[in-house]
Amino acid sequence: MQKLPELSVLELDQDNGWLTIWFNQPEIRNPLTDLMREELTAVLDAVRSDRDIRGITLRGRGGIFCAGGDLKAFKVLASGTATRETTLAMSGQIGQLLQAVNSMPQVVVAVVEGAAIAGGFGLACCADVVVCDSDAKFAMTETAIGLSPAQIAPYVIQKLGYATARRLMLTAARFNGTEAQRYGFADEIASGTAALAAIELQIKKQVLACAPGAIADSKALLLALRESTDTECNIQIAAQNFAGRVQSPEAQEGISSFFEKRKPSWFMPVS
Repeated sequence: MQKLPELSVLELDQDNGWLTIWFNQPEIRNPLTDLMREELTAVLDAVRSDRDIRGITLRGRGGIFCAGGDLKAFKVLASGTATRETTLAMSGQIGQLLQAVNSMPQVVVAVVEGAAIAGGFGLACCADVVVCDSDAKFAMTETAIGLSPAQIAPYVIQKLGYATARRLMLTAARFNGTEAQRYGFADEIASGTAALAAIELQIKKQVLACAPGAIADSKALLLALRESTDTECNIQIAAQNFAGRVQSPEAQEGISSFFEKRKPSWFMPVS
């Protein structure tokens, strides 16, 4: 792992191959500020190539996930005192963060309590698995204040599908965790911290039974296939991916462990 920077708005918990990244400004509802973006990007960059980190959970302190973008910063941009180039750079940096989360080689889990609004909702859409409190609140409120969902749009569409994403973006509709599961956002829902923890524990058990390199290559395959609609190209992408995997030390170990009726070397029990 690369050396991590000093953190002021994030907290990290690392245990048994799992890294939990806590958004830690609950007094202002854990907004997606420039500082939060910078720190989260730095942490992700530091662990991206570290196969000892098998999974990552994104979660907010104070029982709230993320209230979205920094409206104070948006007010400055809207005032006319900032140049268009400044605005483009800021938006691009948000896009780079979302892409970083979306493309992490590890399994990323978002545990959502309280609220995930606008940019916070988009951030959660970049996770591989989303676990929500049934009472959590969601909305893409950008159009209600004269903005567009911009950088989060591709990831919302990826998670919800085009028609549902389009409706929710254009109406700024509010919905809860139960509805979020119906829309395809929440993969699992529960009521209360203990129930959320139990679901997260089960996900950890599943992930820590899988080979970390195989997960990384499978995620790379999924992202590559999403970008291509050419059938022959997809066949070749999949073939190249499989050829790299089947001759890997992980595959040799995994197949041997199957026939020898034992756990593979990467298996990590979770209690």
